[in-house]
Amino acid sequence: MKRIIEGSRAIAETIRACKPGVVSAYPITPQTHIVEELAQMKADGEADFEYVRAESEFAAASIVEGASATGVRVYTATSSQGLLLMTEVIYNIAGMRLPVVLTDANRAVSAPINIWNDCQDVMVVRDAGWLMWFGETNQEVCDLHILAYKVAEQLMLPVMVNLDGYILTHVIEPVEIEDEKKVAKFLPPYNPREKLDVNNPLTMGALATPDYYFEIRKDLHDDVVASLKTMKKEMKKFKEIFGRKLDLVEYYGDKNADTVLVAMGSVIGTMKDAADEINHKSTKTGKHKNKPSSAKASAGKIGILKIVSFRPFPDEEIIKALAKAKNIAVIDKSISLGTEGILATEMRRVLGDKKKIVSYVLGLGGRDITKEMINKVFFNIKKIKDKLVFVSK
Repeated sequence: MKRIIEGSRAIAETIRACKPGVVSAYPITPQTHIVEELAQMKADGEADFEYVRAESEFAAASIVEGASATGVRVYTATSSQGLLLMTEVIYNIAGMRLPVVLTDANRAVSAPINIWNDCQDVMVVRDAGWLMWFGETNQEVCDLHILAYKVAEQLMLPVMVNLDGYILTHVIEPVEIEDEKKVAKFLPPYNPREKLDVNNPLTMGALATPDYYFEIRKDLHDDVVASLKTMKKEMKKFKEIFGRKLDLVEYYGDKNADTVLVAMGSVIGTMKDAADEINHKSTKTGKHKNKPSSAKASAGKIGILKIVSFRPFPDEEIIKALAKAKNIAVIDKSISLGTEGILATEMRRVLGDKKKIVSYVLGLGGRDITKEMINKVFFNIKKIKDKLVFVSK
């Protein structure tokens, strides 16, 4: 049923439909509404899961880690400093191959204290061994949560679904909320191959000497990379059941544009609006009206590439989508201080020196990203020689 609903409430109802056995979290802005809604559902008798109140984010992560180890489907959510406080457990969850699903309402990291959106929090744990996905809209975010449980429990890998704090968590917009019966057609009950059981003792997360640790970490790396195959398969099944498409990447705009902007998350919506205006103006002026699909025609047009899966990074899909592009502007709401935007670094790894790649850092600490800023990126990339550009207004 499609409803006009706050993003946080939509996520909470989607999680309830996925039927976790244990939910545990600690409130932190802007994630709070998600876990408040889940706690209210439990208090009102509308949900069957156990809701465990934790004294910190570290404790919440530890609680779902333990519950997952016993073979229970689990859920938690956090933001910013809360995710950083979970860091030790985040690594343990991946290393123990537990299919935990976590929502990160992305928020800037202190100091100075800032409660608004950017993506610097999740980038701190990008190498922990989790699958990490980013949603553009609340519909996509809800759909990614359903997919997350299906993929996580098949591969025994944790999944972190990211959405922009406030911009999505607190916005009210139409979302198709799926009921438990329909979700159950896609997502079967969780039945782990092994779990902690007093009648069948098992050790998880034991000491690994140098003779074994190397191979264990390599196995985790290999399985994260290989998860792309399962993700694509399950995205196809998702479309068959729910009628909505999910992709590792999504291209928008002129297919032959020689300038393409790349980003993740809700900023894609602003970028699409800017691209529509740029491409419409290019056609309306009559510059390339007679040959709209030629290289000359597309020189004044723009393409947008949305990255949904940051971990694993979909190299092949990106190379294919950007085959005709000459100038790549990568828009990051995070930065690896002393180097460049983090998504830009990933794009350089994939594309090498074959394309002109410029790292644009925008929106840190919740600074608005406007169409005018996107226009500035598009119209300046061909002239600019710097590899890193900060756009503040």
